[in-house]
Amino acid sequence: MKVLVTGVGGQLGYDIMRELHRQGIDCCGADRAEFDITDFAATNEFITNYMPDAVIHCSAYTAVDKAEDETELCRRVNADGTENIAKVCKAINAKMIYISTDYVFPGTGEQFYKPDDVTAPSNVYGQTKLEGELAVKKLLRKYFIVRISWVFGVNGNNFVKTMLKLGETRKELNVVADQVGSPTYTADLAVLLVDIVKTERYGVYHATNEGVCSWADFAEKIFSVADMDVKVNHITSAEYPTKAVRPKNSRMSKDKLVENGFARLPKWEDAVERYVDLLKNI
Repeated sequence: MKVLVTGVGGQLGYDIMRELHRQGIDCCGADRAEFDITDFAATNEFITNYMPDAVIHCSAYTAVDKAEDETELCRRVNADGTENIAKVCKAINAKMIYISTDYVFPGTGEQFYKPDDVTAPSNVYGQTKLEGELAVKKLLRKYFIVRISWVFGVNGNNFVKTMLKLGETRKELNVVADQVGSPTYTADLAVLLVDIVKTERYGVYHATNEGVCSWADFAEKIFSVADMDVKVNHITSAEYPTKAVRPKNSRMSKDKLVENGFARLPKWEDAVERYVDLLKNI
């Protein structure tokens, strides 16, 4: 099996490549330097030259607040770029995994969103990621759409690293407590995605570490694990306004994973412990 991974410069793409190598699977990693996904000719040339059996598409525009001002750029990458990759996958009969997000949902209520629940993004980033999903569904039969949230990994910036850095100089921090979801450790997710791509159990999945928390709960766990004496003040979203509207409910049901024979990821608290421990030794 040959697997092409886009976005290898990011947190998830990096860990997927590590997992593919660990399992001895023939793989190729690509980022913007290799080809521009918004350029169909370049995308087609690169992918057809490698001729993968599957593409795991991690590359994305993820600057959520900037996307409100850079709408067209965000759309070119997340929607048009994804469509370009899907077109090539169709032409060469390759499977495709498209990494999507909890932001495709309205983010209201307290229910756990199921994969087939109604989507209604509340910001540009979520809308363009949904457009990417629709392009994949329209063009392909052999696809996996995997929605994730609150990502952290060793290769890149994330909430955990930000909290640890702030904790070095601050004894008190204000963190939003009315947005609830599930952190996702890319090292855990990578194992699942490689397991998924080896199958033909196509469809839409949700994949995050188990359990839910608020951003404030998340921060408190980080400081506890790192043995840092930092007080976390629980504040509301209204007290910390952002350019893009953030979902207050990012709970997602992972029942479909189990129904299709895949293992749930470890609890998010366990993932944070392993991750912070890893950072100490880098």
